[in-house]
Amino acid sequence: MTTQRTRSLGRPTLDAVAARAGVGRGTVSRVVNGSPQVSPGARAAVQQAIAELGYVPNRAARALVTRRTDSVALIVSESGERIFTEPFFAAIVRGISSALLQTPMQLWLAMAQSPVERERVEHHLTSQHVDGVLLLSLHDADPLPGLLEERGLPSVLGGRPAQMLRPGARPAWFVDVDNVGGARQAVRYLSGRGRRRIATIAGPQDMGAGLARLTGYTEAVTAALGGVDADLVAYGDFSEESGAACMRRLLEVRPDLDAVFVASDLMAFGALRALREAGRRVPDDVAVVGFDDAPIARQADPPLTTVFQPVEEMGRQMARLLVSRIRGDEISTPAILLDTELVERASA
Repeated sequence: MTTQRTRSLGRPTLDAVAARAGVGRGTVSRVVNGSPQVSPGARAAVQQAIAELGYVPNRAARALVTRRTDSVALIVSESGERIFTEPFFAAIVRGISSALLQTPMQLWLAMAQSPVERERVEHHLTSQHVDGVLLLSLHDADPLPGLLEERGLPSVLGGRPAQMLRPGARPAWFVDVDNVGGARQAVRYLSGRGRRRIATIAGPQDMGAGLARLTGYTEAVTAALGGVDADLVAYGDFSEESGAACMRRLLEVRPDLDAVFVASDLMAFGALRALREAGRRVPDDVAVVGFDDAPIARQADPPLTTVFQPVEEMGRQMARLLVSRIRGDEISTPAILLDTELVERASA
């Protein structure tokens, strides 16, 4: 007569994982909770035991003990159409997700543009549902950061809000790219190649990125050419159509312009289309520089000279900063600023 070993049909326990891995129960708990205070060997043994036993942490029970949900929210103040079609948002989510893989945290995404969406989001943003919140694409006077502060929920902003770029602004936890420096570099590049009537298609001035990139343009044009011509400034909303409309308007007002710095690649794509329609050769007649280094920049005709911003790294840093806040780690600075870099292609 032979006996057959069968796997228990009961739910594997923390103690069972510890026994299989040959470590203490506390070590298993630290691995499950994403603590860095575990040796690589012990972590590997625990992870293998978890896989073999099919152990699934009891989040509800842990939440009662730790008072944590192991969930973080990403709130984007844009429409679903923009979130799911513009590469910027996909790259941010990839970066956030890759950083959270090193932790037990789960990510949920919500859009908060319409009044109904915002009401639902605000109702859900409590410590009973999430441990922290990532905020992206904020516009001026958005009440969400203040609401989260009142509720005691840690939050991290993707990009500096526009009001933080003004005197007397209250500090906030954020990760951003050097928008001012990137725009300045773009304009210096154009002026260094002999362009003297440099226009800009700026982004929304109620958003930090739009305001900062216009600031960089203004500083560089003033330094190189002595001042800003108001007729050479148009304002878009980061969409392709707004870039095309702004380019047409600039050509009507200043047909002699010989370069344009565009505050996003998507708007620059629209600007290139408008220039072709107007019979302007790029870069012979008008040089064009964008901002983002999105995939569309390489696909443009001609390929777009642009300012690279490390969007995935921005997402990773946002997630890491938020997790550190949730854990109560000592953090040296509430702000992380990432470098940008000019990428030369055929449009300028």
